[in-house]
Amino acid sequence: MTDWITSVIPEKKEPLPYVTLFRRTLTLSDVLPVFVKITADTRYKLYVNGQFAEYGPSRGDESVWFYDEIDLTRYLHAGKNVICAAVLRNPEDTAHSNHGMARTAIPGLYAALFCDGAELPEEGSWKWKRAEGISFCREEVRFAPLNIHEKAWGDPSLAGWNTESFDDSSWQNAVSYSQSQLPLVLQPDHLVKRTIPFMKRVPRRFPSIRRIISSSHSVSAWEAFLSGETALVIPKGTTETVEIDAGEEMTGYLSLCLAGGRAAEIELLYSEAYVQEGFEGPEQHPVKKDREDSICGHLDGYADTYRCAGYGTTEKPEEYTPYWFRTFRFIRITVSGAEEPLTLCSLNYEETGYPLEIKTRVNSSDASLSDIWDISARTLRRCMQETYIDCPFYEQLQYIADARLEILYTYAVSADDRLARKCIDDLARSQREDGLLNASYPNRTVNVIPTFSMYFILMVYDHLLYFGDRDFAARFIPVIRKILAFFEAHTSEEGYVGSIGGLNGKAPFWSYIDWAAEWNDTSGMPAAGLQGPITMESLLYLYGLKHAILLADELGFREDCTRWTANSLRAEAALRKYCMGKNGMIMDGPGVETYSQHCQIFGILTGILNGEQANAALQEASRPGYAQSSIAMRYYLFRALEICGLYEETDRYYEPWRNMVKQHCTTCVESEAYARSECHAWGALVLYELPSSVLGVRPASFGYKTVRISPLPGRLTQASGDVITPNGTVHVEWTLKNGKPEVSYTLPEGLSLQN
Repeated sequence: MTDWITSVIPEKKEPLPYVTLFRRTLTLSDVLPVFVKITADTRYKLYVNGQFAEYGPSRGDESVWFYDEIDLTRYLHAGKNVICAAVLRNPEDTAHSNHGMARTAIPGLYAALFCDGAELPEEGSWKWKRAEGISFCREEVRFAPLNIHEKAWGDPSLAGWNTESFDDSSWQNAVSYSQSQLPLVLQPDHLVKRTIPFMKRVPRRFPSIRRIISSSHSVSAWEAFLSGETALVIPKGTTETVEIDAGEEMTGYLSLCLAGGRAAEIELLYSEAYVQEGFEGPEQHPVKKDREDSICGHLDGYADTYRCAGYGTTEKPEEYTPYWFRTFRFIRITVSGAEEPLTLCSLNYEETGYPLEIKTRVNSSDASLSDIWDISARTLRRCMQETYIDCPFYEQLQYIADARLEILYTYAVSADDRLARKCIDDLARSQREDGLLNASYPNRTVNVIPTFSMYFILMVYDHLLYFGDRDFAARFIPVIRKILAFFEAHTSEEGYVGSIGGLNGKAPFWSYIDWAAEWNDTSGMPAAGLQGPITMESLLYLYGLKHAILLADELGFREDCTRWTANSLRAEAALRKYCMGKNGMIMDGPGVETYSQHCQIFGILTGILNGEQANAALQEASRPGYAQSSIAMRYYLFRALEICGLYEETDRYYEPWRNMVKQHCTTCVESEAYARSECHAWGALVLYELPSSVLGVRPASFGYKTVRISPLPGRLTQASGDVITPNGTVHVEWTLKNGKPEVSYTLPEGLSLQN
């Protein structure tokens, strides 16, 4: 049985991330089908005979550690082969390391080779060398969850380290851990096979130069270089700065190949947009207008720096490849200080991300929705990596509220639940002793937003509704029990949820609800929270309860159903008695005469507000003077408008997206109040609305055994399309006649209609 190996058994914990290189020789008399079972703490990048084969493992935690099985056959040849791995180790302390990558106390690599089901014997030992020419740095002083950006320098002694011809005689032999040194999660028999596909890897080139700040070469020469037609020679001792346009927001692994240029320093600054002078929002982020405005704007972002060793030639260039993928729309490259001419041989990248297949297609009478669909689809792709992530540029963390919406959008356009299942599993493992889930997970830091646990209940409900996997859903009933027990224990004598959180960073839990502009000064929390309980926390508790009751009833958990029904009735009574204002609207806090659109939305979704009262409250709260839902909450606003028969009002709420298109965004921004992130997939709302609301294709029973087709025209006059479901594709088209849609449809075999 192959052991976990390391460079040296650590005597003390290292405070910063580092990379260790491993090599193993494999001699074959003929090409045979060879597989590797591989994982690492923290990450590996696998190379075979100089070719980049794969990276992993998929993100787990200290209780579930994933491994990969990779077919190496296509990289092998008769004779000497080398299997190589570059292993990133993140220290346990998150002050200078990535928050979302799991790690244990044991750094190292596990890699077992198999042929025809039998493990291949080792030919001598794995050998190792520390990659001294790379250090990782915080992206910001205040908040740095990534710690993936690099200060690196070329090392001639490692040129071609992952190829067969490299001389590793000076490398040391790897050390094996004993079984007793391994935590249970890392022991080979306890490793868990990867549950999601490998991330896609698509070769890409940069299409154009956005701006030349200083260069001896023309735009056309730079673009010929980017296209691969020619190399560029940078004279020694000069400084050249150009800004490269990827054409759209991307996530990818960069590769920069160089020849000569000893001591040249190259800075690669990655940016999502051109920003203006000045700052805005609760955290004072740069002002954004036209994202392509390179005349009045400037690039703002994070950078890698690389110091060139100068050993490369045009035939065998020196290559700089940052370890982790980068997120960028624009890249500013600055070259300076070369002691000899530097040849830029190539700059390209491999696009990466979850291999999402968008199979749903919708056309409508509103051409602007097609543009919104395009930026939304791209946003969802960029926010689907090894987990759902809130944003690829700033955090790359799997937040519960974000993921619930991202998952719904994924179901609507692809009927793919593989990443969703992993997400639900991940989040369930984050449950604390008090019953709450970490707001984002996998995450090495504590981050609790109490109401986010309610969105987890919605996720489990959604999965059962779409896919009908009863065993999978039932696994999470114990998790749901503990979540609801926390809220039940924190219910006041009156029956509403008491004060359970507060301002971000100033209370044990953060009572975030939404990035409403009116709540900027209270970090996304209704200001009523400064005086006491927040009505939205009671409404979200009630919303979670109602979905938990539906789950328990469907799955046959009768005692839970009875208990949760009683708690639901108690919460409803308390909300009506203590949180209803004299104007018929729901207050932001019990007895606190301030109002928001949010409370009316969730009052409608929970049935606290009904009929004319619901209609009037929602319309009043949608006027200026009330806290308005941001992009993050528009899905729930649209559901409330639908219930109230006001779906035509959704048209005006698409204006922020239309403005994104006008301002040349290629992905959906985090919030219209302040666009910290250019790519937040809770904003990919149209991916759900067009197929599920406008065409009206939704599951009518658990497991999508039956379908409901009930189009909501809004202000549209025509729509048509194909909607993927777990049970096949539904075709729908309708045209508005006499104020009502005249509908025709085609169902796949085995899927029946329920009106």
